[in-house]
Amino acid sequence: MTKDVLLRVKGLQYELLEQGQGDVETITPAEYYQLDGVHYIQYDEVASDSPLPIKNLLKIGADYLELSKKGAVNVDMIFEEKKKSLSSYSTPFGEVTIGVDTGAVRTTEDEKQILVEVDYRLDVNYVHMADCKISAQVTSRATGLSLTE
Repeated sequence: MTKDVLLRVKGLQYELLEQGQGDVETITPAEYYQLDGVHYIQYDEVASDSPLPIKNLLKIGADYLELSKKGAVNVDMIFEEKKKSLSSYSTPFGEVTIGVDTGAVRTTEDEKQILVEVDYRLDVNYVHMADCKISAQVTSRATGLSLTE
């Protein structure tokens, strides 16, 4: 895998799909490196209500995905198979507690791409909000992204 990659992040909230909402997809350039068997992907996100980018770091291990956001919003979310984690989600409008109860974490990789898929339950301030799925696909910019579902 090269340093310069494309990242495709897709998120689903099943309860909102019935209302025609609940699915989000982003494709963005990113930087990739690997250290001690863990994949690191850094990328910037532009928030509609802030001129400053949000710095994101994805860490992908064999049975976990970790997402850290720093900037207009701040959060460290850990998706570790069969575990629940709590984190503080800070925004310009206030702070909430996010609970992530992770089910399955599936990671596949080959010379062309890394794909991680996570099923989880999302709680906000200790109240169940949605059953969700997130997938992150990383490919070399030279290779481009396929339409893997």
